[in-house]
Amino acid sequence: MSGSGELGRALRGWRDRTAPATVGLPAGGVRRAAGLRREELAQLAGLSVDYLVRLEQGRATSPSAQVLSALARALRLSAAEREHLYLLAGQWAPGPGQVSAHIPPGVRRLLDQLDGAPLSVWDAAWNLILWNPLWAALLGDPSALPGRERNIVWLHFTGPPSRISHTPEQETRFRAAMVGDLRAASARYPADAGLRALIKELRDVSLTFAQMWDAGVVGVHEAVTKTVHHPTVGVLTLDCDVLTAPGGDLRIVAYTAAPGSDAADRLRLLNVIGTEAMTEDGTPR
Repeated sequence: MSGSGELGRALRGWRDRTAPATVGLPAGGVRRAAGLRREELAQLAGLSVDYLVRLEQGRATSPSAQVLSALARALRLSAAEREHLYLLAGQWAPGPGQVSAHIPPGVRRLLDQLDGAPLSVWDAAWNLILWNPLWAALLGDPSALPGRERNIVWLHFTGPPSRISHTPEQETRFRAAMVGDLRAASARYPADAGLRALIKELRDVSLTFAQMWDAGVVGVHEAVTKTVHHPTVGVLTLDCDVLTAPGGDLRIVAYTAAPGSDAADRLRLLNVIGTEAMTEDGTPR
């Protein structure tokens, strides 16, 4: 069997063994198998269904490193399986000189079990790689977003306004921290072509980023209060903490509300309705 055929067979096997509940998807409906549907895996990995079909059928023979990384994350492959995936595609798995998107089992369990707080996981370049359902309900479901649209630095300097509003002082500190993080990442991972491309494109399209980068601006993340404007449950004032996973550069961003606060009530409501739309009288539809 050709290498592309082996790759397709491995992808089908990993997809079939992945239960929807393990990746935060509902398990309802009629299913011919216990695993993920192609449409579900494509959405989780940010790929088109047609491209995934061609990969599984051996008709797409040269998937990029970004595609392989997205598939490994979506399928929750182990370190050994991830390396095997790259080898089947004729590539070497990213090494120590490149930003890693590997998520330790403990971090996955953290997101699976702490379902009362919006949590997300980011790599050293601030690419979003994992989130829990409440995070998606609070800030918008990122499942269908392409690569650059999952990078918080790119979105903050080039994208439209998000649901989060900052005071001028918060904005200054946040931008400095983001620029400082990319500067540190570029020093730790000088061989990472994707990181270099991100920084170059940011300098090309954002005058503010370019000026801060050239000025040597650095900053650090501090525990802050952020205001989230949600289209259904209204305005939430939440504490935001950035935690670092032991043994790597993964960052866990956690939003929490003070017990008994209005924001805590709104989070509980959001946890019930999820990403469902609501009618004007506040009932789910």
